[in-house]
Amino acid sequence: MVRELREQDAIRSEPVAAAFAAVPRHLFAPGEPLEAAYAPQGIVMVKRGPDGLALSVMSAAHLQAVMLEQARIEPGMRVLEIGSGGCNAALIQELAGEGGHVTTVDIDADITVRARACLAAAGYEAGSVVLADAEGGVPAGMPYDRIIVTAAAWDIAPAWISQLASRGRLVVPLRLRGLTRSVAFDREGDGLVSRGYCLARFVPVRGDGAYQERKIILRDGVVIQTDDPDVRPEAGALDRALDTPGLELWSGASWDLPDELELFLTASLPGTGCLHASPAVIDQGIIAQSARLGVTAMITSDSFAYRVRRADESAGGYESGVIAHGPQARALAEQYADALRQWARDHFHRGAAQFRYLPRDSAPVPLPEGAIAKRHGVITISWH
Repeated sequence: MVRELREQDAIRSEPVAAAFAAVPRHLFAPGEPLEAAYAPQGIVMVKRGPDGLALSVMSAAHLQAVMLEQARIEPGMRVLEIGSGGCNAALIQELAGEGGHVTTVDIDADITVRARACLAAAGYEAGSVVLADAEGGVPAGMPYDRIIVTAAAWDIAPAWISQLASRGRLVVPLRLRGLTRSVAFDREGDGLVSRGYCLARFVPVRGDGAYQERKIILRDGVVIQTDDPDVRPEAGALDRALDTPGLELWSGASWDLPDELELFLTASLPGTGCLHASPAVIDQGIIAQSARLGVTAMITSDSFAYRVRRADESAGGYESGVIAHGPQARALAEQYADALRQWARDHFHRGAAQFRYLPRDSAPVPLPEGAIAKRHGVITISWH
């Protein structure tokens, strides 16, 4: 497992490699085969809700490694983990060492009981597993040198900033208009500034920090998901738009680094959401293949546009394009294509974005163009 994580560039430092070599993952996945516990990309289900959806999982070793590299935990640090599975807390204890202190908190009593038992069975400190709503953090252990959130957070709780040391770092899987990115934030005055980000997928935060994103069903197998309050689609009008031929517009820009491209489009275009289509709908040719796992869409009340690609050696292998439906198809397609060209021209590399987070009472008025308003604060993204 450690060898594969090195080869995949998830493990980049010797301390993280040593931590993964030391922690017996199978003791945090009782009843699971060794192959499941030590699979670099596999999760282990811990608890499902009544609807069958995951409430808690043991995250894939790959994702744990990437986030621990983001955190840069040093010996002697005080660390707060939000979301308790036990295994990640053990990895953090290895990194913080005997002089450090690790607190892990979860809202679910079943999860904290399990975490304590697994930590004890593996020979790790189990006394700092706390049952609480993590929206309030854990004041008793503050200030924390590092706070690592292991659930998808729609916003950053004020307590996470106030309980962070002045030179502390917060690593959080942040939800942004249907996307999730694990962002490593350093504290900067009253707010936060990012030092890096990566793809991530987590179960959502529960409790006071939960946020219900809207899902608009156009028809069976076609859904738009958004948290943007400015997006006010009319499902019936968009469904009718699907019955009209899609307008295709090709940008001439190369298609690559799709995770970086999606982030740029989602943050830069107005009125965005994530368009999802089922395999059956895609097979019928109603929606293109790019929507199978979700694709950034520009949405108005009666029209929408989304990204596609086609083979084109002159564009570096693939060319980015747009398909649009509805009365405003031409205008949406042209705006979307302009964004594709801008990204390919100016930001076609990894790490092009820098995030800043400011609490509401510190945010400028009016908000800058492109700012993403959250419950407790505002996110701005600059591109280089």
